[in-house]
Amino acid sequence: MAASPLYLSWLIKTDRMLRTKDGTMIEVWELNHAPDPKILSGWAKHFRNHYCDDAKIDLLRKGTPHSRAEYLNQIKFPDAKARPGPSIRSGDFAEVLIADYVEYVLGYWVPRTRYDDRTIRNESKKGSDVIGFRFQRTGKTSPADSLIIFEAKAQLSAKAAESILQNAITDSAKDELRKAESLNAVKQRLLDRNDLAGADSVARFQSPEDRPYRSLYGAAALFSSNLFDEAVIATCDTSKHPGKTQLSLIVISGPNLMDLVHKLYDLAACEA
Repeated sequence: MAASPLYLSWLIKTDRMLRTKDGTMIEVWELNHAPDPKILSGWAKHFRNHYCDDAKIDLLRKGTPHSRAEYLNQIKFPDAKARPGPSIRSGDFAEVLIADYVEYVLGYWVPRTRYDDRTIRNESKKGSDVIGFRFQRTGKTSPADSLIIFEAKAQLSAKAAESILQNAITDSAKDELRKAESLNAVKQRLLDRNDLAGADSVARFQSPEDRPYRSLYGAAALFSSNLFDEAVIATCDTSKHPGKTQLSLIVISGPNLMDLVHKLYDLAACEA
């Protein structure tokens, strides 16, 4: 596993716990970011490489009139101002943050295959948001191997708090039905990259009837601090989720997160 991104030191689990109206526990985390140039630069590079490997930028922009920054801003990254670009930015930010949480905090292998082949920059990708894999024993399958699928939603700028955790829970309830398609999509991208070992690791989870494993689920909501409303969060309901007993809930808040998102995109482009 690669070293944990430095910015994750800013992601802190609080002592608070909330409950949905049907009694499911919700972990409360805070993203206490700071204007640290080194950490923000590393975060921006990590973020950029989800959309475009640094080694491929010049090959991809060849034949266009664009500099690296122009190529990223005009071809790869969601638009900073034109709708729905800003909402796509906030959604992508939440998904990458939760992918890092699943990989570096929970300890799963999380293939990063979701953004680099996006053909329309201001559209969200379909399918499950974050998929993580964990093997109990290296090189061998075990019923204790686990697959976790997380849905992530963000509300980083608005006038009033919305029930985005409920939206994540509702989408998570669909993940068992779309798991086969999502796994195939991850495996196909790994094969496109000639990552045969990674594709084989995904294949281990494609036939649970023949090779059983544990299926876990998660729903996450990311808020700017001014939109974090415990009363709204407490109205969420997990009772209709088919995997309720294996469902983890997490909410994350931090100050001025939309400004942070735009700062990371700007750094990602100008430092490419």
